Amino acid sequence: MNCMIPVTRPSFSGKEIKYIKSVLASGWVTQGPFVENFESKVRKISTCRFAIATTSCTSALHLALLAAGIGHGDRVILPSFTFIATANAVEYTGARPVFCDIDLETFNISMSSLKKVLSKQKSGDDICAIIPVHLFGLCAPMPDIIELAKKRNIVIIEDAACALGSSINGKMAGSFGSAGCFSFHPRKIVTTGEGGMVVTNDKQFANKCRLLRNHGADISDKTRHDKGISLLPEYSMLGYNYRMTDLQAAVGVAQLQRLKQIQASRLMVVKFYEENLKNIPWIRCPSVPQGYTHSYQSYVCMVRKELFSSLQQANKFRNSVIKFMQQNGIAVRQGTHAVHLQKYYAKKYNLKTSDFPNSLEANHLTLVLPLYDGLKVKDRENVIRALSQINRVARYI
Repeated sequence: MNCMIPVTRPSFSGKEIKYIKSVLASGWVTQGPFVENFESKVRKISTCRFAIATTSCTSALHLALLAAGIGHGDRVILPSFTFIATANAVEYTGARPVFCDIDLETFNISMSSLKKVLSKQKSGDDICAIIPVHLFGLCAPMPDIIELAKKRNIVIIEDAACALGSSINGKMAGSFGSAGCFSFHPRKIVTTGEGGMVVTNDKQFANKCRLLRNHGADISDKTRHDKGISLLPEYSMLGYNYRMTDLQAAVGVAQLQRLKQIQASRLMVVKFYEENLKNIPWIRCPSVPQGYTHSYQSYVCMVRKELFSSLQQANKFRNSVIKFMQQNGIAVRQGTHAVHLQKYYAKKYNLKTSDFPNSLEANHLTLVLPLYDGLKVKDRENVIRALSQINRVARYI
């Protein structure tokens, strides 16, 4: 059965088409003025001085790690419960990902696990960077992470893929560390189809990201012109083709012009869920610490493990819920992966299923409910009605 209610749906207005047409009419479809405009808007939202648009958040993370000097032999801490791209970006540099566990209340990096991982590192195996992930739109505990990192001179690169507009006590996601990285994938609040962004307050860091983004090309006025003659750029380092196109940025500019409206619409859905999920005893809703704003890229809840005899039983129930919802025309998904369970990482780094128990639980028990701008009231009600029915369907309990 085709799902009538998807997990998410991009929100478009007529301006996306209008701006794309203007790009096509200009004849300049690669990186150009719309990319600059899009970067400027993200700078303002993140309150950072510099923004560098890229092909994806994965490439943004890769650039940020390289610009921070991360490479072969280095070690980078990240939570196990995250989209696999976070770990992949570390692998691209030749560094080694070092996993830690999460806090099940927030799905973000656990400070106790982070401290434990740092204390176990041997001399010569020093951690060079930490990638806190602001999972599903909620910021990781950045003040505590930064305080810990400063003592050890560790670089912070924020994986803010889901967290455009999120904050802690008014300080915006992406502005805490050396750099922050955003995603504009269709599942995000703002999309460019595919796309990403590095933000930073460090001019030198930003310049290096720009060089790396464009094949390592130095396109300053000095290299472009000599005695009135236009010259090809010089290539001062090994770089990549991680440029965003103006076609993509045109969509992003139109999206950001409606950001407040999109956010308000999504928050109405969140409030509806919060009010109506209270009466479903097997669901645990997401929590938000005091002083944090949650952009809710996804609405992720959990099956209550304590209602079952084992994690395996609870996981079986969660999977049955997903199946039941799909049979009723509602798309529901697992939150994201526990990366230490994925074959590539488990085999390469000899990781065990039990190494990160909270990440394992989140992997087995999370549920993503439909959330997007324009989700109709009747569809929200259908989601709650179907979830409520599971209490009374014996074969699913």
